[in-house]
Order: sequence, then C-alpha cells, then structure tokens
Amino acid sequence: MRRLLPCAALAMASLWAGGSTAWESNTFADFIKGRFQGISLTRDGRLTLAPSLDTLASTGEAGIWSVISAPDGTIYFSTGHRGRVYQVKPGGQPTVVWASQQPEVFALALDSQGRLYAGTSPDGRIYRIEGGKATEFFNPRSKYIWGLAVGPDGAVYAATGDQGQVWRVTPEGRGSVWYETGQSHVTALAIDSNGRVLAGTEPNGILFRIEAKDKAFVLYDSSLPEIRSIVLAPDGSIFVAALGGALAQKQAQAAAAAATSQQPQGVVTSTITVTSDAQAGVDIKPKPEAAKPPAATGAETPPTPAPVDVTGVEKAALYRIAPDNMVETVWSSKEENVFDLILKDGDLVFSTDQRGRIYRLSQDLKATLLLETHESETTRLLPTAQGIVAATSNQAKLYRLSNQPIAKGTYESPVHDAGNVARWGRLEWRTDNSSGKMSFRTRAGNSARPDRTWSDWSEPVSDLAKALISSPNARYIQWQAEFQPVNGQSPLLDSVSVSYQPQNGRPVVRSVQVTPQWVASAQKTAAAAPQTPISYSITVTDSGDAGTATSSGTPTQNISRSGTPQLFIAWQADDPDGDKLIYSLWYRAEDEVTWKLLKSEIADNTYMQETEVFADGRYYFRVLASDRLANSPASAREGELVSQPVLIDQTPPTVTMGTPRVNGNQIEIDVDASDAHSPVRRGEFSFDGSAWKLMDAADGIADSKQERFIVRFNAISGEHSVVVRVFDSAGNPGLARLVLR
Repeated sequence: MRRLLPCAALAMASLWAGGSTAWESNTFADFIKGRFQGISLTRDGRLTLAPSLDTLASTGEAGIWSVISAPDGTIYFSTGHRGRVYQVKPGGQPTVVWASQQPEVFALALDSQGRLYAGTSPDGRIYRIEGGKATEFFNPRSKYIWGLAVGPDGAVYAATGDQGQVWRVTPEGRGSVWYETGQSHVTALAIDSNGRVLAGTEPNGILFRIEAKDKAFVLYDSSLPEIRSIVLAPDGSIFVAALGGALAQKQAQAAAAAATSQQPQGVVTSTITVTSDAQAGVDIKPKPEAAKPPAATGAETPPTPAPVDVTGVEKAALYRIAPDNMVETVWSSKEENVFDLILKDGDLVFSTDQRGRIYRLSQDLKATLLLETHESETTRLLPTAQGIVAATSNQAKLYRLSNQPIAKGTYESPVHDAGNVARWGRLEWRTDNSSGKMSFRTRAGNSARPDRTWSDWSEPVSDLAKALISSPNARYIQWQAEFQPVNGQSPLLDSVSVSYQPQNGRPVVRSVQVTPQWVASAQKTAAAAPQTPISYSITVTDSGDAGTATSSGTPTQNISRSGTPQLFIAWQADDPDGDKLIYSLWYRAEDEVTWKLLKSEIADNTYMQETEVFADGRYYFRVLASDRLANSPASAREGELVSQPVLIDQTPPTVTMGTPRVNGNQIEIDVDASDAHSPVRRGEFSFDGSAWKLMDAADGIADSKQERFIVRFNAISGEHSVVVRVFDSAGNPGLARLVLR
C-alpha cells in the first residue's frame, strides 16, 4: 500500500497547470473594490488608517436629511420618518427641540438672529423655532420642502415640490413664488455672494441662477436627472453634485407612505441620554404621558429609497462651473450616487451611497477614499472647526471625523476567482514606511460569495518570511489586512500579491458534425482543408455505359463526374482556462472495436476527408482535444467527443425496368430499385430527353431499401427512349434505360 502513495501523489500533481500566476492589488482601482473598516485609500492607491469616527448621535430613526451649525458650534439636524429636529451643543448631548406632525423634515436653515427654520413633508410647511417654541412661519401650499436658505436681507427661500417652485418669504412671513422652474422638484438651494438664488431641479437636472423675481439664467443642463447639492467656492466657482436615480421622487413616495401609516400623535417632549462609549447609540425615552410614535424597527421603518441602478450608465457626477460659466466634470461614477458635498481646506469632500463612503477630491482632481461609515448612505456633510460631521441613513446617525487616526482598522479585499481549484502559494506585500503594525489573514472557498462553506480566516501573519498561505485549495480566495498605529503613525500598504497555481481544466468538445459534400476533382489532394462545394452533371449514353474506342468505328466519349465525394468534419471545443487546443481525429466502423487515427496535430476545427477511402457502412468519428501546447506534459489534459453514427453509402441503387404494358390509352412500366445500405428515396423518369418527372411509388411511399415505382405516359407510336433515375438517401443515383419501338 505504501508503494502506491507516491504514484497517487504524482497523479494529483498532474492535475495542476504547468505555470503559476499571481493576483496583484496595487492601484486605486484594485483596492476600491474591497471593504474598508477604519481604512482610507489614498489617491495613488495606498491603504492607511482612516480618521477616527466618533458617534455624536444614534437616533434609531430612518435617516438624517439636513444638518446645519450655529456660530456657537451648536449642530442642528432633522430626521425621518418621525419628523424630528435635534440639537447637539458643543460637549453636550443630543436633544429633541421639536417634533413635527409630519413624518419628514427635509430642510433646515438658520438666520442671522439664530432663529431656526424647518420645512416639513409631505404637507409642505415652514416652521420657525425660537426660544424652544415652534410656530408656523409660512405655508407655500406645496407637498414637499426640499431645501431652505436665508438671504442677506433675512428673507427665507424655499425649494419645493411637486410643482418645482422657489418661494421667497420675508422675515414677517409674507411669501410669493420667486421663480417657476417648470420642473417637478427643486431639490437643492444656495445663495451666492451677490444674493442670487441657485436652484437645482429634478427630473431634468437643471441648475438655475435666479437673479430677480421671475428672471433666471440656466447655468447648466446636466445629463443626469437630479441636482442634489450646490457649494460655492471663494473664487466664485460653483460645485454641483448630480445623480441619476430620481431620488427626490422616491423620497417623496416614502414620505407619503410614512404619512399614511403614521398614527396621530401629539408633540413629544423627550430626554436623550448618551452612554460614555463614543460608539453607543442615543436612547430616546418619550415621557409616559406623550403619544409614542411608531418604533423605528427594521419591519416598520422602510429603508431610504435608493436611486435606480442602471449598470454601465453614469450614476453620479461632480461639476465645477467657473465664474465665466464654463463647466467641467471633475468626478463621475457608474457605481455610486453622490448625496452631498462640501469644501474643506480647499478640497472637495463628498459622500455616496456605497456603504456610506466619504471621499476627498484634491484640487488636482484626484480622489481619496477617507472612510466608510458602513451605513446605507452618508446623506449630509457639514464642515466644523472640530472636523467634518457626517449624517447617515438607513440608521439615522451623526458622526464626526477626527483628525487623529483610528486605533485599529481592517481592510478586506474583494474575492478573487482563480478560474478553477487552485493551490495557494505565498502572500507578499510591500509598504512605503516602517511605521505601524500590519498583519494578514486569508480564507478560501468554492462559492462566489463568502459563506459558511468557506474556510475560517487563517492565523494572522506579519512576517514575510512566513507568509505561506495556509488556506485550503479552492477556486476563490480573499485576504484581510489589519492596521495598527505606532506612536501615532499609521502603516502605509502599497501592494499585495497572492501567488497560486490553478488546477488545469479539462478541454471540452461540444459538438461534432459530419457532412457529405462534393468538391472539384482537381482539389482532391487538398483533403485537409474544406473546399467550396460545386454542382455536377451526369450524361448517359444510349447504351447505358461508356464504351471503349474502336479502330473501325466512331470513338465513344468518356464522361466522368466533375467532382469527388468528401466528408466535411467540423467540431466545437473550448478550454476552461483559455488554453490553445490541438486536435486529433479518429474513426472506426460500426462493427469495429479499435479506433484508427485519421489525422493528428490539427490546429483548426475542421477537416475534409475523401469518402472513397471508406467502404460503404456506418462509421463513428472521435475528436480528441488536448491543451498540451499550454501545459507541461504531466499537467496536460484531454477531452473528447464521439459523433453520431454516420452512414457512408457510395453505391447507387440497382435499377431494373419491367416489360411495358398498355393500360387504356397509357403505357405503364414497373421499375424495381434496390440498395444494399440506405433506403430508396426518390424516382424520376425522362421521356425522350424531356425534363425529369417524379415516378409514383407502388406502395405510396419510398422508404425502404427495395422499392417499386411505376412510369406512366400516353401511348405514342414510333421509337421512344425512357430513362429512369432512382436516388438512395445518400444521394447516389441509379439509372436504367428502355427503348420502345
């Protein structure tokens, strides 16, 4: 038994492909496909620890729609689907300052006197909150208030839907339509340095600059349907975020659904406690006498509607509109939707719906992934002196990005498909500095997505000399890197490489087809390549055969066929590894056991063979495909397929004509035809060289190897010639002639 083990090991080794390969990750495009937990991806494709993310509030609601800050550092934010407005004072705890009767508060604004304005939906009204009391400020008679902005003169501008109007409301609460956009929704609002209103719309993605009442100029007509955010730069440039999924319409539908399902409730006064753990959630406890709103559970709180996903089409873009109105696209994506953008230290910072990512776009237009919040969307961003504040949904949370790196971060690579079961080699990595600590793990499996069938993560490895991958042989693999700072310095990962040797897949022959053809006789010797089929004619002498020339009489011309029968053999085959294949072609007769080699070393997928080398009978053809040109002899593999039985019949039917008989005014002649190998299919006759006419089968159908046909024609005096022609299923013609006198 022991003597068999080396042979078994050799047999297993022969299954593996001849050459190893490597999966390398070293660019921004490579790393961005993975998952980031406390990890940033620099614009030049390096992984490092992300800024720490402190939780300021976790409300348990569906989402945070608007965030603003007061001069004293107080942060206000509004939520859905409970329609609350919160405040977070510096160093303090989040508290509810107002609870709306409507499920959504999409917009907030502050005036110069510190008065807070809130816009509700789907019964669009504007409220002014001051001194802890909220009063209705203005009712624009619109369903949705998407944005609020306060002008230099204290007037409040409101972006509304679903009539696409911009309203102007004086500090005294008197309002009028400032501009009719002709769109369904005004989804973004800003005031420029000259006091002009910038309004972005949906569904045509138009950016208006409203210079006075009923007077506007279109700054840009985007190819995307919705303008989501507008930011003004100090140099007069305007940065605009556009997305491609009609998010406003979907949020409107969700707001209407929430309003329908929401039970009547009174104003809720709440106290909020925050645990000492920075990551802990906010515990909202309504007083017992207040009507409790619906709980924000996964079953009762519908998720924030996401934009329509059209694969391969641009989903979002960032535009820069220069002071001279020239427009430049500074960033776009086919995978992510942009929700908000801000300017921070001269760079653009924007958020998306891809696991709540936050990016920074430098002035040279190179993007850095700052971090992932791991929420469905990061809906709003707010620059503050203490750092960037980020708001999220589907769990309404408020975070602050610190200037210090997180204590520990983990990056999880995308899953790599080796194409077949592979033997793993070494894991190698390269860093650009010696600061910090890094360790690596791997896991493998045979399902495209990691699940319970995958192996556990391997033990961590931090020494390159010991970085031999211990995960089991499988088709898919994934690696994970853990980062830890040392003395406040983060490690910087430049590239990772996984070496592996995939199992060599067996070639597959999909089909084999054998088709008879006729080709020109001059091409007879070129049997290895398919030739162009040609037609041919047959001429028969009056005696039925070609006689030899004599010295005393007129010589007889020999008429031969202008072509020769050929078998055109074609097949389809492929290799799972994409290896180049080479073929050999074999055959055997039905009554034979051993395969005979017809042709080897065939590079093409076709072969032409003279039929005359075969005797009549049924044959099988076998195509053997090999990938030995791309693999070592020990690892090369073969695949084969045998054709259906092919009948080769080169002998025409035997045809005999009986004695003519008179039947009324017609002459009838019986024609008997027999064939040794294939059924007789059709009979024809020609009277005095006229066109061929079909003969009737005596039993009504020509379907056997022996058939009788009947020739019928009107009786005519004199000498006449009748020629009959009978075909078998292989197309071979048998002929006979009878002279009537």
